[in-house]
Amino acid sequence: MGPQHARVATPLRLYAIRIKGRLGATALSAFPSMVSECTGGDTVLTGLLDDSAALFGVIAQIEALGLDLLEVRCVRGKNRNEHDDIAG
Repeated sequence: MGPQHARVATPLRLYAIRIKGRLGATALSAFPSMVSECTGGDTVLTGLLDDSAALFGVIAQIEALGLDLLEVRCVRGKNRNEHDDIAG
């Protein structure tokens, strides 16, 4: 029998993704797993993502819709004090 590889569980990370402008219901429907909030004229999408592939999927959807990505921030990851800016 060959070696067995245990899949290492990675913790979900909570991301806040800021998009320029206020998104309407149609645009928001492209992000069903995210919660939206309008702040300062921009829309912030917040949600738990499984891994970097899921994050890049959300970013690709933003790009496909022609939206302006302003910021991606990991607000909770491996430890409570982790704050990583990815784009800004």
